Amino acid sequence: MSSFGLYIHIPYCDSKCPYCDFNSYAVPRWPEAEYVAALCRELRCRAAEAAWHGRTVASVFFGGGTPSLFTPDSIACLLDCTRELWPWSADVEITLEANPGTVDATKLGGLRRAGVNRLSFGVQSFHDHHLRTLGRIHSAAQAERALADAHTAGFANINLDLIFALPGQHVDEWAADLERACAQGTTHISAYNLTYEEGTAFHHWRAERRLVPLDEDSEFEMFQLTRRLLAERGFAAYEISNFAPDGLACRHNLNYWRGGDYLGVGAGAHSFERRASLPWGRRWSNAKSPVAYLQRIAATATAEATSEMLDRRQAAGEFVFLNLRCAAGMPTAEFATRFAGEFAAMFPQVVELERDGLLCEAQDHIKLTPKGLLLADSVFASFL
Repeated sequence: MSSFGLYIHIPYCDSKCPYCDFNSYAVPRWPEAEYVAALCRELRCRAAEAAWHGRTVASVFFGGGTPSLFTPDSIACLLDCTRELWPWSADVEITLEANPGTVDATKLGGLRRAGVNRLSFGVQSFHDHHLRTLGRIHSAAQAERALADAHTAGFANINLDLIFALPGQHVDEWAADLERACAQGTTHISAYNLTYEEGTAFHHWRAERRLVPLDEDSEFEMFQLTRRLLAERGFAAYEISNFAPDGLACRHNLNYWRGGDYLGVGAGAHSFERRASLPWGRRWSNAKSPVAYLQRIAATATAEATSEMLDRRQAAGEFVFLNLRCAAGMPTAEFATRFAGEFAAMFPQVVELERDGLLCEAQDHIKLTPKGLLLADSVFASFL
């Protein structure tokens, strides 16, 4: 429990993608200096708390929104503040999400000098007509140029986000996207199927039949193709939607899936921590509105808006389904130690799930079977 992951949320965007349900806001101008100062104030406040004081930062993740809208100097300021407040692990992973339409060679070089050592590009597709459907501000050519500039700037660890099951998408188009992603010298690929989240424009357009979702058979074929093609190219499926060669999994996200502690700062950021007096953990979130966040930080140096104390059963169920997302599975010995009880005793439904061929046990881990992978949401729901 000595180390933790640090998440820094930057909520501003040039435009709001119609499928996005993240806490992001399209604005013509953003209060960069004021927001960075507020983040530093919140970081200092949290670092003084017993829950976080003296612990080691294992990873830093700038998410959004569009963190690449901010200048390298602002990112350097935030990293310098973090370094002053906590020791860093020797191999700290520092990720920044970037929109290919917001960076150039100069900015990428500045981000590398600021200390960022891992980029996550929201490419989504290498087909311009699909990018237009998704409301992206970049083109396929801009994405490839940004990737080339990132390599020139010295980035050796680069993730690409891709989305499949787009309206009107063909399986061969998705295969071409995967091939082009692999050809960019990337070290990690996140491949997500499109979802129509309530409150998004896509959700509304689907209800109006302005958008027609891809048929389930094609979506399933794309899912299977993703795992097969990426495995052939050396990208192991270490999590349901995430692929990387050995040793290059995203350590920040693995900490989430393994039930580790994380501190989130910024508008709408979420946090989770356990300690002796909180064995099952507490999680909380900040005010979502950037305006409200800035006001609260100015007044009290904190912006906590929601808080929840987990009970044993709830914490155990979440630990199970988060670990089941990973190819390694859920460690039964760690479960028994963490929750002072045997997994099968707390969740007897595992017997039926194994009998139905959805789960299996291997090397002291409970894992999804290939069949269970296809019905993962239903399996997860049985533990919550």
